[in-house]
Amino acid sequence: MNGGPSGFHNAPVTRAFVIASALFTVFFGFQGRSSKLGLSYLDIFGKFRLWKLIVSIFAFSSTPELMFGLYLLYYFRVFERQIGSNKYSVFILFSVTVSLLFEILALAYLKDPAVNLVTSGPYGLIFASFVPFFFDIPVSTRFRVFGVRFSDKSFIYLAGLQLLLSSWKRSILPGVFGILCGSLYHLNVFHIRKAKFPEVIASFFSWISWPSTGSPPAAPTRNIVGSATPFTARQVERNYPSALASATEPTEASIATLVSMGFDRNSARQALVQARNDVNVATNILLEAQAH
Repeated sequence: MNGGPSGFHNAPVTRAFVIASALFTVFFGFQGRSSKLGLSYLDIFGKFRLWKLIVSIFAFSSTPELMFGLYLLYYFRVFERQIGSNKYSVFILFSVTVSLLFEILALAYLKDPAVNLVTSGPYGLIFASFVPFFFDIPVSTRFRVFGVRFSDKSFIYLAGLQLLLSSWKRSILPGVFGILCGSLYHLNVFHIRKAKFPEVIASFFSWISWPSTGSPPAAPTRNIVGSATPFTARQVERNYPSALASATEPTEASIATLVSMGFDRNSARQALVQARNDVNVATNILLEAQAH
């Protein structure tokens, strides 16, 4: 299972966040200060080390956490492609801010003098992303290993579990808060899913992040996360009736790519036939079909 087309095509915000997270982690790692990252009661309410709040949003405290964290951030770029960079920026801000607030409240309640009670890293964003992953990304394949049933989504869950338990109690707390933030977003609390930034702010990420080599022009996107009605082949056929019969059968890989982005399998096949197996054009067809 993948997050759609390879690379960061149509995912400039994810690209900027992944780069920032990697740079922060490497910077503190070279300085030998990775073990000092994280939040404690004294950091916030004693010595007022507010800089740790900012660092804890991006920097992981160990290499294994960095590897699993960046892998999950990279995979979850599928949500930016689905809802668009603007709304995904809102999702990031909401997840990071609310989870950080929960962590501060937990530190104030526990008043534990232990150093770095909460581990560092974008746990809020990563585990908030598991909520739409659970509800909005369908299972495309199932298989058995030694009699145990798995799906193509199992590997993402296993990577998340590894990250959740990477620092035991220190990582479980921010992970749980992240899931709570994702649930609040999914429930559309305060109509957060309709919120948008001014376009100049969202496009800023495209300007500061590295360009994608050889990517086709960006396809316009609409919000399809959490759509109540699945796409139907009838919609695609009605809007794009020509060339369906004469076009070549799309590849299984292309169908799987669209299915992993939340589209119905039959609709994905119909759109790919019309688009002559071009995933990006097929995505536009499916999004336009939903708009109708």
